[in-house]
Amino acid sequence: MDNKRFKMIDENFICEVCNKSVEKLEYTARDHCPHCLCSKHLDVNPGDRKSDCLGILEPIDIEKGKKDSLKIVYKCNKCGMIKKNKSAEDDNFDKLLEIMSKENKSI
Repeated sequence: MDNKRFKMIDENFICEVCNKSVEKLEYTARDHCPHCLCSKHLDVNPGDRKSDCLGILEPIDIEKGKKDSLKIVYKCNKCGMIKKNKSAEDDNFDKLLEIMSKENKSI
């Protein structure tokens, strides 16, 4: 990724899906709710807040990332865009497993 296109924004927020309070990560930019794993379609490029869509990014799959990390695959419920984000250390592991199980059942 071109670092000029990445803007680091790590802030607290209230999740629009589950209404839980979400604390910033402090080690990287928080980009989704650790409780329900949903996100909001705010950016064109990470951190730029230039998307006009503002739909909810719903987790539809989990992929293996680098060094045994996990990536959450999202689909926007408004525009249909597919996007991937790294999982966070405090993500709800049961929810990650639930998403993985749903994907495996449809194969």
